[in-house]
Amino acid sequence: MTSPVATVPGRSAADPSGTPGPVPRLRTPRHRHSADKPRRSVLLTALTSLVLLYSLVPLVWLAISATKTQEGLSRSAGLWFDGDFALWDNIAETFTYDDGVFTRWLLNTLLYVGLGAGGATFLAVLGGYALAKFDFPGRRAVFAVVIGAVAVPGTALAVPTFLMFSEMGLTNTPWAVIVPSLISPFGLYLMWVFATEAIPTELMEAARIDGAGEVRTFFRVALPLLAPGIVTVLLFTMVATWNNYFLPLVMLKDPDWYPLTLGLNSWNQQAATAGGEPVFNLVVTGSLLTILPLIAAFLLLQRYWQSGLAAGSVKE
Repeated sequence: MTSPVATVPGRSAADPSGTPGPVPRLRTPRHRHSADKPRRSVLLTALTSLVLLYSLVPLVWLAISATKTQEGLSRSAGLWFDGDFALWDNIAETFTYDDGVFTRWLLNTLLYVGLGAGGATFLAVLGGYALAKFDFPGRRAVFAVVIGAVAVPGTALAVPTFLMFSEMGLTNTPWAVIVPSLISPFGLYLMWVFATEAIPTELMEAARIDGAGEVRTFFRVALPLLAPGIVTVLLFTMVATWNNYFLPLVMLKDPDWYPLTLGLNSWNQQAATAGGEPVFNLVVTGSLLTILPLIAAFLLLQRYWQSGLAAGSVKE
């Protein structure tokens, strides 16, 4: 039984005779230099702070102003509270003023968003999935039309849309707002791009081999993978429909069909009419109540965005 050979400095363990051999060089830890650390840009920090202030200051002003009375809006600073805290009184008066018409405007807006934005999202998902995963004649022409439609502003189509709906007898009805809202070229393009990367073709072929039809493949295989894109398109269309002002202004004359944007503007214009009662405190409070559902929607649907951040990160 051989005894273990002890190694001494300067000699190789494989050379027991004591003849000097090559000494293995140990790898010294590599120190990070200051140049490897991410540098902080003062200019970028300053620009980000300006954007943050630009976004938050109006919200702060709106929240503070909603706590003031009609007289308090004029006698106090814009970004500070008045002596009388009237937030709850303003909210109650907003829902009861003018026979509670604010509630009807809110329900109208929910109707337009539910049918318009929901329908636009559904059509965008169907169209984007078909354009991304099926090859058919005229596909390039459809792509060109979609890109061209994205570049056309909605205000440019308001007058032709009004003339067309006027010939059909649909003006001054909810359909005059809902039907144009069903078309979302940007949503279609976004779903097209997202479906191209999010749905593996091999997965669809495996479902077809197992006997699934196209409808079942779409609803059982493709639709769950498209959830982050669907939520993104839904939020875009919902915000666009919720804040839509010009289209209802052109299409609607009956105040009972006004959305919140048009209704609050009519309250705001009361001060400029002869004998009109200024209700700026109700306009501010109504505006605050209007943005709360959008904030809640963004916060509740945020996790679907986070789940899609890694989509396409694995290379096949």
